[in-house]
Amino acid sequence: MKTHFTHIKNLLQIRQPYDNLASGQSMSHLPQLDNAYLSIENEHIVDYGRMSDFSAKSSDKNIDVSGRIVLPTWIDSHTHLVYAGTRESEFKDRIQGLSYQDIAEKGGGILNSAEKLQHTSEEDLFQQAFARLQNLIKLGTGAIEIKSGYGLTHEAEIKMLKVIQKLKRHSPIPIKVTYLSAHALPIEFKNNKTAYVDSIINKTLPEVAKHNLADYVDVFCEKGYFDLVDTERILKTAKSYGLKAKIHVNQFNAFGGVQKAVDYEALSVDHLEELTKDDIKALQASKTLPVALPGCSFFLGIPYTPARQIIDHNLPLVLASDFNPGSAPSGNMNFVVALACIKMNMLPEEAINAATLNAAAALEMSSSVGSITVGKKANFMISKPINSYTFIPYAFGENHIEQVWINGKTI
Repeated sequence: MKTHFTHIKNLLQIRQPYDNLASGQSMSHLPQLDNAYLSIENEHIVDYGRMSDFSAKSSDKNIDVSGRIVLPTWIDSHTHLVYAGTRESEFKDRIQGLSYQDIAEKGGGILNSAEKLQHTSEEDLFQQAFARLQNLIKLGTGAIEIKSGYGLTHEAEIKMLKVIQKLKRHSPIPIKVTYLSAHALPIEFKNNKTAYVDSIINKTLPEVAKHNLADYVDVFCEKGYFDLVDTERILKTAKSYGLKAKIHVNQFNAFGGVQKAVDYEALSVDHLEELTKDDIKALQASKTLPVALPGCSFFLGIPYTPARQIIDHNLPLVLASDFNPGSAPSGNMNFVVALACIKMNMLPEEAINAATLNAAAALEMSSSVGSITVGKKANFMISKPINSYTFIPYAFGENHIEQVWINGKTI
């Protein structure tokens, strides 16, 4: 039996199967139909069009969504969803003037999360993360990436990856997994970073690859964390195992990390709060996708990714939440889209493209999610009665999503 959603005020992000990335000026184009219908069957979209062309069998189910907007669910291509406990004490430290780096130097930050996670059971980690994931789905996230990186020991990193794999098995939405041991330097390796990178390359990466625990590998390429030599060593080894890269780069400093990621054909470079002309040139000559994380900029009070510079150089742009307990403790993609408009001067159309169509490309999921396309998963949102889709980022303090449908079923 088919289910038809009729009298849709605006049906957004309608695309042909081959139309899976928006770059430059095309990011301001959001294909849509007014007074439309959408038809689904089982888990997939099977048809859409104008109401003037609508017809249905008597056995079909019709749902009238007059006055409402329908658009594909958000796709969050960068999160740290699996962690143990929270870090609100550091929130107070920042209010009192300590920087992200200051907190890290006094044993907070990632090291704080690592210590908690190392002493938390796999089952407890799963339950915490599953509750967070369910909440994000209710807010409209229909596909997600989750990283390790709060273990910082071989055993704890493997534990994290197993938790994410369990989330994949129990989640209604697709999940991609990223291995991120090179997130910070453990205390025991404080004076021997080379030895820690050796352990990643020679011990943990081989096990990750052998047991198919991750889809991607990541490195926090930043001053005071992992430099270009460290990054290249890890990416070279990962590539030998067939693991693509998704790299943290240019959060606080720009020193060649983007070019290094491009050299190793990284799927994406994420953060980019700092960006140089050479970085732009490197991205223009590659298929690597730039990813902005405005929730982190908002929370830490650091610069926002220069979206206009990226888009005006005819590049695509992706938006993601960076959901984590230290620098972006929110995975609400509705807020991320609003921040992109308010703080990064992105048009609503550009922000929606960045958080749906382009975000699917950043997770290699374009064939199944990211747009309203015949044959793709029936993962979409129905708004409350609102004047236009611009109202979603405009009135950022409210939840404007009335229903979320995943795999053809309402959540």
